[in-house]
Amino acid sequence: MSFIAVVPARLASARLPEKPLLDLCGKPMVVRTAERARASAASRVLVATDHPRVQAAAAEHGFEGLLTRADHPTGTDRLAEVVQRLALPDDTVLVNVQGDEPLIEPDLIDAVAQLLLNDPAAAIATCASRITALETLLNPNVVKVVCDHAGRALYFSRAPIPWARDAFARRPDTLPDDLNALHHIGLYAYRAGFLRRFGMLAQGPLERWESLEQLRALENGHAIAVHVTDRHPPPGVDTADDLERARLLMAASLI
Repeated sequence: MSFIAVVPARLASARLPEKPLLDLCGKPMVVRTAERARASAASRVLVATDHPRVQAAAAEHGFEGLLTRADHPTGTDRLAEVVQRLALPDDTVLVNVQGDEPLIEPDLIDAVAQLLLNDPAAAIATCASRITALETLLNPNVVKVVCDHAGRALYFSRAPIPWARDAFARRPDTLPDDLNALHHIGLYAYRAGFLRRFGMLAQGPLERWESLEQLRALENGHAIAVHVTDRHPPPGVDTADDLERARLLMAASLI
């Protein structure tokens, strides 16, 4: 298995200023994320950022950093620039390991890369875990995905999908045991050839309404393969509370 792990990291963050550089048990968060990527089977780990300070932090800890444009609307667009700048062959597989996921499991990175390598008809591979609590299904901050019988994504939404109409009519406060609802995990594998085309794809109404970039691929007819894992990874870092939780979890793992 051969793939490149790319950690996109944008310095500005409305909810958590300078998020990639925040301390996480002695190292910047972007470095902790890159370390998780390095523990995977990736042949190369690259931090793609919009700011020289993040690039310098990566280099200080032995990671390759690439300075990219500041106007990318999504991490996928930033990876597309990486592909162009490095002139990567179309069949190169890249895994987008988001810079605010410092606790991501390396074997999950490997699983998503392997899924794409095994599925030449898919443009993207991603992952999900089963939802076991009603409040998770109903939470609009939790992205859900529904798949076909082949494990390809049919749709991603912040809405509670699938909706068990009859079961919820009988017991609106109970998640049905047989409801195969999936919590999408924002980890993606792409081929370089698809990333070259991604920026030229039209942004459709579904992506704009849901604010989910993966819908751009579905709206334009590209298949997304989904790996379902038995365990959901620890949450990423979006808020100060998330950061403190990540610090506690990482400190416990380093003891």
